[in-house]
Amino acid sequence: MSETQNAQVPSERMPRIGLNAIIAYVVVALGLAWLVALPLWLGNGLTTPGAVLLLPVMMYAPAAAVLIVMFVMRPVPKGQRLRFLGMWPLRPAKRVIWMSVIAVLGAFAVVLLALAIASMLGWITLDLVDFSGYREALEANPLVAASGKALPPLGVLILTQLAAIPFAAITINALAAFGEELGWRGFLVPALRRYGTWTALLVSGAIWGLWHAPVILLGYDFGRTDITGVLLMTGGCIAWGVLFGYLRLRSGSMWPAVFAHGALNASAGLPLVLFAAGTRPDPAFALALGISGWIACVVVVIILLLSGEFRRQPELAESRLRHPGA
Repeated sequence: MSETQNAQVPSERMPRIGLNAIIAYVVVALGLAWLVALPLWLGNGLTTPGAVLLLPVMMYAPAAAVLIVMFVMRPVPKGQRLRFLGMWPLRPAKRVIWMSVIAVLGAFAVVLLALAIASMLGWITLDLVDFSGYREALEANPLVAASGKALPPLGVLILTQLAAIPFAAITINALAAFGEELGWRGFLVPALRRYGTWTALLVSGAIWGLWHAPVILLGYDFGRTDITGVLLMTGGCIAWGVLFGYLRLRSGSMWPAVFAHGALNASAGLPLVLFAAGTRPDPAFALALGISGWIACVVVVIILLLSGEFRRQPELAESRLRHPGA
């Protein structure tokens, strides 16, 4: 059955990206990530002054790599670049908008599913009544202690944070995620699409995970400073990359993936809010990018496969139609 069945096919197919441009993009994106993270390696790691500013800059390394490859190697004709990247035009608008809404709510739902899986498998102990772990963390915060003010009811704080997730997902977190998504789902997924849907999704996810190595090896996310941290991140990025890539292929636009990435980043800290005091959940298992997240993503992917969703794609990044006899 055709992968473009039940989808609207553009009248003009997008250009095929050469392997040289794909390799150049990957090398530049990885190189820029290490370059931005270099001050952290020469300093005190993640505690280096200014680290909080360097991390968002690193998130724009994939976007910078796209610009460099586009303007130096010119793999896409000038008039087709925004369309190839899925930035513009937003057509059909209804599909892009609804896929963006589904992306935000769906990513949040997958994070909750991962949290439930981690709880059922004993990887995290939740306290959904007293929120004792969150209280413990707040009381240990020197800024809270120095203020001398009584904390609002924890339930109010939790509800406020939960209510803020969708807004944060489509604003500040989406803005930060844009730099990565322009590279991974905007450029790399359609560039690799010529090799097949699953090759594009899995390879782009693996590269996305390895791209995080400069900060993962410093203990970011998983607290592991060896290859296990990189492998965990790569596994998480492959799992989530399939879902983000599905949004890209299904909508024909990069924007749903941007908002899904924003929602993931906005809600990924939920285990650190809902765990029970006196316990120490292992990020490798409890976080949405950890093993519980892998399982949750696989569950969703199976549902999408069984429902035929991966077959409903507009054509992306295919070779141009040739004239008869060419």
